[in-house]
Amino acid sequence: MKTFIVFGCGRFGSTVATRLYDLKNDVVIVDNDEEKIDAISQNVTEAIICDLEDEKSMIELALGNYDIAIVAIGENLEAAIMAVLASKEAGIEKVIAKAPNYRFGKILLKCGADKIIFPERDMGYRLANNLSNDSLLDSNEISKGYTIFEFKASAKMNGKEMKDLKLREDYNFNVLMVKRDGENFVNPTASFKVKEEDTLTVLGSEKDIKKFTENN
Repeated sequence: MKTFIVFGCGRFGSTVATRLYDLKNDVVIVDNDEEKIDAISQNVTEAIICDLEDEKSMIELALGNYDIAIVAIGENLEAAIMAVLASKEAGIEKVIAKAPNYRFGKILLKCGADKIIFPERDMGYRLANNLSNDSLLDSNEISKGYTIFEFKASAKMNGKEMKDLKLREDYNFNVLMVKRDGENFVNPTASFKVKEEDTLTVLGSEKDIKKFTENN
């Protein structure tokens, strides 16, 4: 079980915190809005009212006790900077911060954030990918230029072995998993036979994913 501290109890922060708690993690969420803290208090390990711009209040959080910090503050740049700096100074191994735009994110990276999340951009990216092809089920950018995405096997793929589909040769895809009737086949072999309606999970570049969606 990991220990998380989430700064900010808005829509993004509260969703992340409650989901982490549902997954049996130790989760503390802090915000200066008493009403929001009261509303979420039954769905996390602990909910604390805290002025994130007050250095003394931040020290009292004993940040050194947490494995991961999530800075979910999208409007108050000063508070977000304080949360990132305090977390890194306390020795938290990983600090993930939400940013509403590139400038906001760049500043937090310079302050020590290990990863920046752009929720609206990421959701827009996934939606555009999903709408571009009827067989595309979902996509998730994992690093600049590379995405994990899922698609349904078409009728013309039915009965073909993985090597005959030439997903690696034609599209540079790494096939991570095939889902079929509730069963997962991880790292399928070259001789694995695909059936229509199988769900394939692959890793590929944005350029190659575009090429695939245009050809299928």
